[in-house]
Amino acid sequence: MRVLVSGGAGYIGSHTVLALIEAGHDILVVDDFSNAKPTVVGRLEALSGRHIPVHAFDLTDADKTSHLFDTETIDAVIHFAGYKAVGESVAKPLSYYENNLGSTFSLVRAMQRHGVHKLVFSSSATVYGTDQAAATEDRPTFATNPYGWTKVMQEQILRDVAAADPDSRFALLRYFNPVGAHPSGTIGEDPSDVPNNLMPYIAQVAVGRREKLQVFGDDYDTVDGTGVRDYIHVEDLAAGHVAALEALERTEEPVSTWNLGTGRGTSVLELLHAFERAVGRELPYEVVARRAGDVAASYADPSKANAELGWRTVKTVDEMCADTWRWQSQNPDGYPD
Repeated sequence: MRVLVSGGAGYIGSHTVLALIEAGHDILVVDDFSNAKPTVVGRLEALSGRHIPVHAFDLTDADKTSHLFDTETIDAVIHFAGYKAVGESVAKPLSYYENNLGSTFSLVRAMQRHGVHKLVFSSSATVYGTDQAAATEDRPTFATNPYGWTKVMQEQILRDVAAADPDSRFALLRYFNPVGAHPSGTIGEDPSDVPNNLMPYIAQVAVGRREKLQVFGDDYDTVDGTGVRDYIHVEDLAAGHVAALEALERTEEPVSTWNLGTGRGTSVLELLHAFERAVGRELPYEVVARRAGDVAASYADPSKANAELGWRTVKTVDEMCADTWRWQSQNPDGYPD
């Protein structure tokens, strides 16, 4: 298939581009580079040995999105583009609703006009609200912040579109905590500001960009009192997107929903100590007060994806940390501008 990857220069998007090429698909990317560096594209081309066409514009621009579909052959879409920082969404809710919903409106309208029926949507475990332990796909969805609500709303929009157009084949992929990097160390996660997520923060402490890790609470009802999360290697996650895309060729269901995760929880301190093993030394941290809105445990029940996609995770937590450290140590300041 010729696949349009929106947000294809971003962290998960870039790894998925490589996985799609390795699976034999033809790729084009649209990205406005608001949360990615153009230099990633050259690295993707070097790793894949392929030229990757890139269209640099904001998907909320309906005219440019329509023109893209007018001028390119597109068989399917994987939609990553969108703002994704929970804290920022609380401070700037209108920006999040305008951007995340607007890009989906623009994209799906263009798909409809051009007879493109296959879409894989990058959703999130945030749609399970505070009920994220052993989450199954039939659990009711809700959210605790504007970012999460944009995911809930986009899922509902896609269900409604599919109900009106039975030719639709949409996959909603709810994933948990993507970490890791390509084993070459060439591409990885490069937060544009202070990292919102644990693994890149630990990596920046290890490389000397941050003084120490702050652990938000050690009095949860967990194995060691710290929050437990389902960490999934970004390469396993990328493979899940390829499997979902190919499943849309076989299914008769207009909308399919799958969790992508390991099904196992890892605590903050367990992840920290695994990263210390990768680095070969202890890393400084301090325990501070709980962070508002955090849940004690969040991990997937991935059995539906295991059964229906023939997909499962293969990377261990130690491999996740080793690959992250290889990326961060080779790129201490992230991608060059």
